[in-house]
Amino acid sequence: MNVLAFDTCLGAVSAAARWCAAGGWQLRESYYELSAHHAEQLFHRIAEVMEGAGLEFSALDRIAVTVGPGGFTAVRVGVSAARALALATGKPVVATTSLAVMAHVAEERLVEPLGTRQIMAAVYAGRGAHYVQSFTADTTATGEPRLLTTEEAARSIDRHGAILVGTGAVVIADLARKAGGDAEPRFPEVLPHARNLALLAPRLAPVSPLRPLYLRPPDARLQEGARARTPP
Repeated sequence: MNVLAFDTCLGAVSAAARWCAAGGWQLRESYYELSAHHAEQLFHRIAEVMEGAGLEFSALDRIAVTVGPGGFTAVRVGVSAARALALATGKPVVATTSLAVMAHVAEERLVEPLGTRQIMAAVYAGRGAHYVQSFTADTTATGEPRLLTTEEAARSIDRHGAILVGTGAVVIADLARKAGGDAEPRFPEVLPHARNLALLAPRLAPVSPLRPLYLRPPDARLQEGARARTPP
């Protein structure tokens, strides 16, 4: 299964191509951390990995993308690109959350077995809240992503304990431990990576229609009393 995967949800833009050649699986990846201008970087990254892989878009079997949670504009960049590529190529799109990809990155980095503990991906979302989702040792989601306060996230860790990853890991784990819970912060710098999304893609089901995942409304709002106007 030839896959093009990309992510723009948080503080990085990445793309990866996975294809079969010379009797084995090959992987080409491109990753760039940034805080804005995701759109400008995304298509450079896609072109880089497709050219490096020597793949035509017609040779793809599926397109994989993260749908959120993350920055409002950043999420839309990735989802819009996936929709456009699917329309142009006729290829199916598969999708998962940015937090699922982070959990997969963390699972690869862990050297010790998790046992019954879970991986909790937690990204600080501002205003004292975090995007949170938990996963089993094989990175199967145990529930949907949620927007929780630090206290709510700490209370959501079950009796089996958790390894926490992402920008919210330290503060949530500290609070959970103060309450007697088993919580260990690891890899606070982890961001989604298209390489891991490409590895997850074969087990994801095609999605149609493809929609972004927002756990809170955008900060920019129409001013009260404002009205759309058409030119005379």
